[in-house]
Amino acid sequence: IIRSSKIIGGAFKLAANELFGKKSENGNNHVRWQTDIKMTFNVSLIALSALMIFIFFYAGVVFNLSHAIIGLLIVLIVAFLFTTVAANAIAIVGTNPISGMTLMTLILSSFILVRVGLTGASGMVSALLIGGVVCTALSMAGGFITDLKIGYWLGSTPKKQESWKFLGVLVSAATVGGVIYILNQTYGFKGPNAMVAPQANAMAAVIQPLMSDIPAPWILYLVGACISLILVMVNISPLAFALGMYIPQELNTPLLFGGIVAWYVTSRTKNEKLNNARFQRGTLIASGFIAGGSLFGVVNALLKFGGFDWFNAHWAESKGAEILGLGMFIMLFAYILWDSMRAKEE
Repeated sequence: IIRSSKIIGGAFKLAANELFGKKSENGNNHVRWQTDIKMTFNVSLIALSALMIFIFFYAGVVFNLSHAIIGLLIVLIVAFLFTTVAANAIAIVGTNPISGMTLMTLILSSFILVRVGLTGASGMVSALLIGGVVCTALSMAGGFITDLKIGYWLGSTPKKQESWKFLGVLVSAATVGGVIYILNQTYGFKGPNAMVAPQANAMAAVIQPLMSDIPAPWILYLVGACISLILVMVNISPLAFALGMYIPQELNTPLLFGGIVAWYVTSRTKNEKLNNARFQRGTLIASGFIAGGSLFGVVNALLKFGGFDWFNAHWAESKGAEILGLGMFIMLFAYILWDSMRAKEE
């Protein structure tokens, strides 16, 4: 936030100038990439969103006016500050530090809610919902910055992209709500056969001590912060290191092999441009596999939800199934390696 203070101040200044009649330096310059929707429209939608969040908190979560107002203020302030950081991170380095900022939101909101008397199960639910709203805002900000970057390259107008984005948000919100419901009905998020949710478990582990009489492990948080600073100093991604620390082994294994591929394709030549092209192509292929796996996971849940369960648990635990699975994994590994090496220098 401190490093992005100039950007935050500039955003305030531009919004105030447009709202109160002063034109910015480019106000009279009708350039395509400077054409946005009106700030009054934007502020009106923010106010409407704030009202809906307040109603949701008050009528469905805390049932207390002061607690609902405090929750709304936390959401508005933290979301505004963190979305600027997220957008700036996407614009400069291409990555969005959603996980870290969401965890930070959970810690801040839990700390504040405890001070105003909201603890226990209701406090944890409130903190998780506040974190969920902020996380969604971060995701939207980072994703839309990427949309604007691509639109700029392709010759689109920001105003048109911003207008159609509202429809996309409505469709995706309805879709995600339905998908979560189906996944919960099909697999569930608790119990021995529940879906793996390491990120949610990490968030729960953070807020449980803050919302109960159990002392928070501040020493461990401090150690983690020191480790992150050391990793930054030696040019290692703290996020990747942290992911490897807390996600389960079955998810860690493909990440490890993906890292091996990334190392191999970026170290075969001294041509940095060619290495970067291969790395970018490999990242694109891996992203496609992740998206494809997620989509077919949803399709499988839909089939199971509809009563079409073709999973043969007995065969899946057999030696033949393990050999087939290993063979398919090796084929995917070989394909990513081969296709990444085909990239050409830009």
